[in-house]
Amino acid sequence: MVTTGTNLSSEGLDARRRRLLFRSWHRGIREMDLVLGRFADAQLASLSEAELDELERWLDVPDQQIFAWVIGSEPVPTDYDTALFRRLRDFHIRGAV
Repeated sequence: MVTTGTNLSSEGLDARRRRLLFRSWHRGIREMDLVLGRFADAQLASLSEAELDELERWLDVPDQQIFAWVIGSEPVPTDYDTALFRRLRDFHIRGAV
């Protein structure tokens, strides 16, 4: 069974985190909903302000592009190859197994 929506309650999250949670689960292609949405469920509450800035920047990248980076079919550009992005990729790989 595949989770198709957030498991994280937006109650108690500040407005910025609530918006990021919604946007992470409503990307445009289902694969990215699952990649970013699951990551947001697990990590959003503990992200620093700088990490929230980075997550917001990811949301401006076209779905197919960021998905290709996450699954490793295309190299991650240097300016996106950060510790947080590697956490996202590792989180996805562990969850996909």
